[in-house]
Amino acid sequence: MKLEKNMSSTDRWIRVLIALVFGYLYFSGIVGGVLGIILLVVGIVFILTSVVSWCPIYALFNISSLKKGND
Repeated sequence: MKLEKNMSSTDRWIRVLIALVFGYLYFSGIVGGVLGIILLVVGIVFILTSVVSWCPIYALFNISSLKKGND
């Protein structure tokens, strides 16, 4: 099954930066407990979706951050 890309490179980089911030907040001890774990999981999801350039929520709502004509 081939996933059709629905994320632009800008969208991907923003997600990676947010994931890095979430990871920093968790591993530095600034945010802990349940909230820290939630942020860590969301950060991992952001990294994974950035790697494959496909977001399941975008697909669910038929959204794409790609410009028309880009693959």
